[in-house]
Amino acid sequence: MRCFTVLGPSQTGKSTVVEKLGSLEGAPRKSKSPYGLNLTEFTFGNEAWCALDAPGPNEALAHVQHALLASDACILCVSSAPEEAVLAAPYLRIVEASGTPCILFVNRMDEPRGRLRDVIAALQDYANHTLLLRQIPIREGDRIVGSCDLISERAWRYREGQTSALIAIPESAAEREREARSELLEHLSEFDDWLLEELVEDREPTSDALYAISSRVLSENRIIPVLIGAAGHGNGMMRLMKALRHEAPPVGVLRQRLARAGNVDENKLTAVSFHAYHRQNIGKTVLVRVFGEGLRQGASLGGSSLGAVQDPANGRSNSAIVPAPGDIFATVKSDHLLVPSLLTSDATIAPPEWTEPPTPMLERILVPGSERDENKLSETLAKLSETDRGLVVLQEEGTGAQLVRAQGPVHLRDLCRTLSDVFHIDVTDRTPSPIYRETIAKPSEVHYRHRKQTGGAGQFADVKLRIRPNERGRGFTFSETVKGGVVPRNYIPAVEAGAREAMEKGPLGFQVIDVGVTLFDGQHHAVDSSEHAFRTASKMGVRQALSEGSAVLMQPVFRSEIHIPSVYSGSLVQIVSALKGQVLGFDRDETAKGWDIFRALIPGSALDDLARALRSATQGIGYFSKAFDHFEELYGKEADAIVRAHEEPGVAH
Repeated sequence: MRCFTVLGPSQTGKSTVVEKLGSLEGAPRKSKSPYGLNLTEFTFGNEAWCALDAPGPNEALAHVQHALLASDACILCVSSAPEEAVLAAPYLRIVEASGTPCILFVNRMDEPRGRLRDVIAALQDYANHTLLLRQIPIREGDRIVGSCDLISERAWRYREGQTSALIAIPESAAEREREARSELLEHLSEFDDWLLEELVEDREPTSDALYAISSRVLSENRIIPVLIGAAGHGNGMMRLMKALRHEAPPVGVLRQRLARAGNVDENKLTAVSFHAYHRQNIGKTVLVRVFGEGLRQGASLGGSSLGAVQDPANGRSNSAIVPAPGDIFATVKSDHLLVPSLLTSDATIAPPEWTEPPTPMLERILVPGSERDENKLSETLAKLSETDRGLVVLQEEGTGAQLVRAQGPVHLRDLCRTLSDVFHIDVTDRTPSPIYRETIAKPSEVHYRHRKQTGGAGQFADVKLRIRPNERGRGFTFSETVKGGVVPRNYIPAVEAGAREAMEKGPLGFQVIDVGVTLFDGQHHAVDSSEHAFRTASKMGVRQALSEGSAVLMQPVFRSEIHIPSVYSGSLVQIVSALKGQVLGFDRDETAKGWDIFRALIPGSALDDLARALRSATQGIGYFSKAFDHFEELYGKEADAIVRAHEEPGVAH
């Protein structure tokens, strides 16, 4: 079986392309995943094929990346409007990072919204590979009625619902065809000395030779050929499928590429797991593509026995199934198979770095509808994070509530639906509270005596303490300058422990940071003094001093790295400024053509707003990662409102 992924932005007709390709020579077999990655198995040219229809939303990029792990080649569907080229930027980035041979298909050419050359030029801004036009459109007025192949120099006229008719190249297209063909040959000659010599000698190369060169350079991932059509009308589908059949590399090339990326012995690389999901009453289903011979139910794969092998299209198990190299199968009761991963018979190997999904930007607390579901929710989210690498599961500081980081609102909605439909856990979500702290603005001294007599041995401890603000980021410090044994040395650690306890909650109700405590005097009693007494005296004394030290609220500030196509960079400074952040600088992204990386400091309370603003300003393409940087003071009405809100029950700190 040969396998390819069809990917691209939403509304570019990917599913229609898959449907038309699968129906060229018979009825296809289809299966669907709840994550939107759908499989279509079909036959073309007496060969078995599988098309992976990748989800279109940017929030599902992780599943797109994983599909490429199992793909010999891919088709990138793009719009025929030049201004929408930027929407393909994340997909070009993934394709190039993965090294997957790619054919770019400009769809919906029956409704062109710009010149084809402008579409290609706009897309080239985001591609390191040369986008090489293999066809040109044939026009009648404003309508595109056919296409001309630049290698064979044959033209076809589209016919609704029928195979295109072979025609002579119209005179109106002849000059454009010659120019485009010359450009095609010039680019191909960069990768073939024979062709370069033919062109220098002004000899016309044969079509068969050009197809062979084109097949080789695609297999070697040197260029991205561009084909055109309108899948909704079936236009260009046969030519696209023939290009895949003749030019996409066999499964052995994928095996070599993955073995090299994973530093695995190619002969030991048995399979790759690339997708998984949970089904009600069945459990975890894993999709696997086979590279080696003899893999069947019960065989050793990934260090343990392979569970039931199923047909991915109908879900039926058959212990007699022995998938051939290149085949895709589903398996259940194989929970040891991590997804995605490279698989040998005795090991599970981490996938290449390029499969790492974008950092999730949306943080929410999931609240189960009943107490009965609280423990179940934690276990279930752990399972779902194993099959969805775009999801991160944590616990909220302070409350221990289930905190999830999702790629965006659509991803979160799909997660909640899976929890309800598959696991019968109904949840609501809320925004987590930023982690605030407090400190003091001025030093103070306190004298605190702890005395308690309840019969028998009493409690006595007397401490004199100085409390002072520390420089930002230094945290809590403790020192002592007592002399003459007024506080015995064995009690001083208890004084420090008491001071630390007092830092757990300050006058504003938050943990106290960046404060120094010095013990400079005190008294003890030979009988009634103890570690407990001095610990209590220190804690109560420090609390009193903190209340006199002009408490200041501290908000977290995060260092954010924002990835954004260059065309949107002009709007970012305004977005960061509106969120009371600070732009630190920006650079071109050396790993992705046409992208910039902005570095900025953003208040923790504004991160949710940053995610929304970034999605809005970049049509869902931009994303950011974050790392805590420091705490800074927050004053005025905003600080007062946070303190009041914190006093309400159930708010984290």
